[in-house]
Amino acid sequence: MSAGTRLVQARSFLRRRGRAGYSRSKSSFMSALRITLCAVAAYVFAEQVLGHEGPLFAATSSIIALGFAKGPRVRKVLEVAIGCTLGITVGDLLLHFLGPGIWQAALVLLVSILLARFLDSGSIFSTQMALQSVLVVLLPAPLGGPFTRSLDAVVGGAFALIVTMLIPGDPRSEPRSHLQRLLDELSAVLRECSDALAKSDPTKAWHALIRARASQPLIDEVRGSFSSAREVARISLAYRRHREEVGDLQDSAEMADLAMRNSRVFSRRLTSVINHAAMTDEAIEAFSEVLQETADAVEILAEGLSDRDPGARERRLSGARNDLAAIATRLHPKHLGIATMEGEGLVLVFRPLMVDLLEAAGLSHDDAASYLPKL
Repeated sequence: MSAGTRLVQARSFLRRRGRAGYSRSKSSFMSALRITLCAVAAYVFAEQVLGHEGPLFAATSSIIALGFAKGPRVRKVLEVAIGCTLGITVGDLLLHFLGPGIWQAALVLLVSILLARFLDSGSIFSTQMALQSVLVVLLPAPLGGPFTRSLDAVVGGAFALIVTMLIPGDPRSEPRSHLQRLLDELSAVLRECSDALAKSDPTKAWHALIRARASQPLIDEVRGSFSSAREVARISLAYRRHREEVGDLQDSAEMADLAMRNSRVFSRRLTSVINHAAMTDEAIEAFSEVLQETADAVEILAEGLSDRDPGARERRLSGARNDLAAIATRLHPKHLGIATMEGEGLVLVFRPLMVDLLEAAGLSHDDAASYLPKL
């Protein structure tokens, strides 16, 4: 490989890393601002109100408690805050009786880890408790006495909990983003299936299956984002009014999950149908068109569910429902010019996927199923 080629690849790599880093920084700005304000407020409170000199543990415990981890926020904040406080308390107690030193630090670390595992199975809890306790032993004792740092940790954890409840961030943002990515991926799978059918290429159909199977991390991200969103909508005064919307988004996400799973079944069956040349040219053209139109409707659905404006969101969801309903009425083998048993089976496999999409767009199961022509 020439030096010029290596230079081009290096530039491309740096551009990709730069764009990814900028995207992460941009999406994390509000979280970073909350962490900064919380840490500074906890430090100032411990220093100015409680009179502690250099209350480092007030700031560090609040930073660790808030963090950037996914999942239920209140549980995480409490888990980390209690872990920090217990770790510092254990360290202070042992330091008071044993004095400073390396072997004392080792004993403190061992006792803290075992106590943490006894109290809770969470790895974060154990790590924070052990880390804070060993820092207490290794760092010089504060002027206010050995248990000053324990109180600082309580202050940091309390401030983190207050910030979590009062300034949690919009609980709908992350679920919307993850759900849009999942539906965009489903649309791409359907387009790949359409292309595979139009070109009678079983390899492309197999690639669509692989792509659908590879969507599991996206599905897991969607599920994880809703556990946090439900919690924030429940505890936050600012966002409690959005609990119903979060619930509706979660219902749509569950149906999008089922639709993606059904796309795996469909693409696997499509591979077999193409291999056996089980459809006429007219049927292939008609069904390929159905798949393309469904992919278009899924993109509209994704835009609607992720739209922040209520009016625009409802207009797009209404458009997606109308498009999907129109496609559903055509899902009969005879309407698509399909006469073979394998072709009929392919239509039957696609029908549940269409019902899932109609439910994701806001219809009930019975209303969604009613658009399918009777067999």
